[in-house]
Amino acid sequence: MLKFKFLLVVALFAGCVAIAHASYDEAKDAYDRGDYVKAAQEFKVLAEQGNADAQCLLGTLYAKGRGMPKNNAEALRWYRAAAEQGNAKGQYYLAVIFDMGDGVPRDYAEALKWYRKAAEQGLAVAQSNLGAMYGLGQGVPRDYVRACMWLNLAAEQGYSEAQNCIEAISEKMTPDQIAEARRLAKEWKPRGTE
Repeated sequence: MLKFKFLLVVALFAGCVAIAHASYDEAKDAYDRGDYVKAAQEFKVLAEQGNADAQCLLGTLYAKGRGMPKNNAEALRWYRAAAEQGNAKGQYYLAVIFDMGDGVPRDYAEALKWYRKAAEQGLAVAQSNLGAMYGLGQGVPRDYVRACMWLNLAAEQGYSEAQNCIEAISEKMTPDQIAEARRLAKEWKPRGTE
C-alpha cells in the first residue's frame, strides 16, 4: 500500500511538472502572438510558483503595461525575484530600472551590480551597458580598459551598439590599453565555466 501511494505521488508530481511546463509554453506563445492578457494570467501563476523566466516576462508586462495596467513597482518586484534566482534577463532589466531611475531613484551602484551579474553570464546587452558604465564612470571609477573589455565581449556576440562604443572609447586609449582590453576579453570566461 505504501509503495502504491509513493508511486501515485510520483505520477501526480510528474503530471504537475508537465502541466506547469505546458503552461509556460502556452504563456510564451500568447506573449509572442501579442495576447498579453492571456500571457499575463499564465505568467502570474508560474511566477508565483517561482519560475524565474515567467517572473521576468511578467515584469516586462507590468513595465510596459501590456495585458494589465503599467505598474513600475510590480515590474521591479518581479524582475528582482527573477534576478535573485540568477536569471540573466531579470538581472539586466533590474539594472536598467536602477540605471534609468524608472520608478525608483537612479542608483548607478545598484545598476552596476545587476549589469555585472548578467554580463558575467554572457548576456551581450548587459556586457555593453556595463562597458558603457565603466567608460562613463557611472557607479565605478572610469576605466577605459574594463569598458573596452566588456564592449569587446558584447561586440563578439554581434551586438552592434557595442562596436560603436568601442570606436569612441578607443580614441581615448593608448595602443597598450587597447591590447590589454583585448587580452582581458580573450581570457574572459562566463561565470560558472572556469
